[in-house]
Amino acid sequence: MKKTSKTPQYIVGIDEVGRGPLAGPVTLCAVVCSAEFYKKLARYEGLTDSKKLTEKNREHWYTLAKLMKAEGLISFVVVSKSNTHIDRYGISASIKTAVVACLEKLEIDPLHTKVLLDGSLHAPAIYINQETIIKGDQKEKIISLASIIAKVTRDRYMVKIAKKYPVYGFDIHKGYGTKIHRDAIKKHGMSDLHRKSFCGKI
Repeated sequence: MKKTSKTPQYIVGIDEVGRGPLAGPVTLCAVVCSAEFYKKLARYEGLTDSKKLTEKNREHWYTLAKLMKAEGLISFVVVSKSNTHIDRYGISASIKTAVVACLEKLEIDPLHTKVLLDGSLHAPAIYINQETIIKGDQKEKIISLASIIAKVTRDRYMVKIAKKYPVYGFDIHKGYGTKIHRDAIKKHGMSDLHRKSFCGKI
């Protein structure tokens, strides 16, 4: 049986956005870097949970993430599960499937990788060196970066798709259950972007 390295060669950070909205996908991002760059990333000031950043700052970090990827310092993948997938399988199962898909797309060796996950996320058992961290998007910079990439990706999608469904204001609330959004559902009914399993009480 192979043994894991005492010091992982790679560090992965995983986070999700869009667990609670009434419409649109749930989106996950996995960021991977060398153990050496992980230490440098930890010193990046201003890099934190996407929810604590302004839209402008999120866009700034997203641009930096793409530059870091172009320079070979990091790699990242984004996986979204649609509202129809969520309605069919449930939000928890959809997120679990997305975690697996992210890690498969990274094509990394589980035996030499440490996976850091935010909140209640878990990686497949093959990743024996994994840690789920409460508020990990605030405590671990690599998870913070994953949260920002996922958030920007999902927000951009919701802004784009809003043109197809102008009466709902997806570009404003990104599918979350604001009063404006709930009132629009009451007036116009659900679109094919809505999570029917989330809108039953409206």
